[in-house]
Amino acid sequence: MPQSGPPTLLEDIEKRAKDYLDNVDNGKLIYPACKRTVSDAHGDEPSICDHTRLEACRYLLSVPRREFTLLADPDAQTAVLDAYLRQLPHDDTVIEFTGNATADLAIAVIAGFNWLNHCAGLAGADRRQFSGTLNHFRKIAVAAQRWWATEGAKERCAEMLQARQEPPLFLNLIWADYTRLAGQIAAARAAG
Repeated sequence: MPQSGPPTLLEDIEKRAKDYLDNVDNGKLIYPACKRTVSDAHGDEPSICDHTRLEACRYLLSVPRREFTLLADPDAQTAVLDAYLRQLPHDDTVIEFTGNATADLAIAVIAGFNWLNHCAGLAGADRRQFSGTLNHFRKIAVAAQRWWATEGAKERCAEMLQARQEPPLFLNLIWADYTRLAGQIAAARAAG
């Protein structure tokens, strides 16, 4: 029986990002995706959106020892959310890891948002839509932290996964916000 829920999303992101970056490395696609025109390979709005969010996810996938899997692990949610909320914002898209898995994930999440902000500028997106991106996501993370702090959260998570619903796993939250921002970038590129 196929898996459902976050492990499948995590595996999908990992496979598609690897395939995408292999195509970029082999010169098959313009990188970053936000620089493509309609006449370029995969220059359509849905492809630019998809590829832009995969570009942001590459930071998560670069965390050593495949520790990005903690983003989908119900037992790790409190630790990864706490680490993210302790992490000071930074402007880096070139990052160095500390060796601490949860701190490294927090650094990578922020780098992904920084990449999306960079792409927004390249695509000519309305800067007002991207100002406060990290503050907005921080509020989402705080709400998730509260959800995970309530009694029975892991059991509710398991029930939601069984019902094919999306619990507030950090992976789901990141993917949703990266997708939202990548969609705005792709729309700006298509319009511009």
